[in-house]
Amino acid sequence: MVFQDMIESVGKVVDAAGVVAIVLGAVISTLVAGAAMLRRSSPEDVYHRYRQWLGRSILLGLELLVAADIIRTVAVAPTYRSVGVLGVIVLIRTFLSFSLELEITGRWPWQSRRDDGMQPAAAPTGGGYGPGVRPTVEGTQRPIP
Repeated sequence: MVFQDMIESVGKVVDAAGVVAIVLGAVISTLVAGAAMLRRSSPEDVYHRYRQWLGRSILLGLELLVAADIIRTVAVAPTYRSVGVLGVIVLIRTFLSFSLELEITGRWPWQSRRDDGMQPAAAPTGGGYGPGVRPTVEGTQRPIP
């Protein structure tokens, strides 16, 4: 197998991994949201968590797809045309990634976390978060009201 063929194969594998990440993330997010609805969770809460998990899987897939494009374009005899096409693809996917990040977290990737007074969760010892405290999705601890 020639080097270029091997690089092309690696690019295809990374491409496939990107598609699998998106599809698997969509399926798992949908199943988890459906299970939460059956447990009679708040529809609004289920909706927001569903969008977050779905968005994260799409982001992961997009990053893998960009990596595959870079591998195939740069590692195999780049031309001005192939690098230009890669640049356009990366710009479009980067815009999509930034848009999804803003949608998921409510902030741009370069912005620091909002100061909501919460401290990062300490590593649990003894298998728990302590009395009167529950963990949240973001990894912070909130007192139980």
